[in-house]
Amino acid sequence: MSEKTNAARLLDIAGIDYKLSSYNTDDGAIDGKSVAKKLGLSEDEIFKTLVATGTSSSAYVFVIPVSGELDLKKAAKASGEKYIEMLPLKDLSNVTGYVKGGCSPLGMKKHFPTFFDETLILLDSVVFNAGRVGYQLHVPVTELAKVLDYKLADLVTG
Repeated sequence: MSEKTNAARLLDIAGIDYKLSSYNTDDGAIDGKSVAKKLGLSEDEIFKTLVATGTSSSAYVFVIPVSGELDLKKAAKASGEKYIEMLPLKDLSNVTGYVKGGCSPLGMKKHFPTFFDETLILLDSVVFNAGRVGYQLHVPVTELAKVLDYKLADLVTG
């Protein structure tokens, strides 16, 4: 990777040891399940970053295993909103500074309330997008709170 992403720079500034992985995007398969397969990881240890808005028009970031689907009712409860809906894709770049397939919970234009699925506590390290399509960060779970203010919540359907 020729230049670091904002997310990687934040980890560097915080003094956090992390691993940066890259994968081939030529086939267009950049969804979380495809990325997990390309990196040889379980779909439970690689997380996807989703952005939603509430009835208050506030944006929220939900980070869940790629094996799961965001439960909007659980997301609303976690965020204290009456109702949550996914941010329209056309607004993603303006709100976060990131594009689909390259959205990281770290280094967004602005900090939004962030929630990780509670299964995070079962992992030694979490893998999520580095802020650019084709790159993933592997971050020790014990170090994550040093660089990101987040809460744990039950967020996945089922």
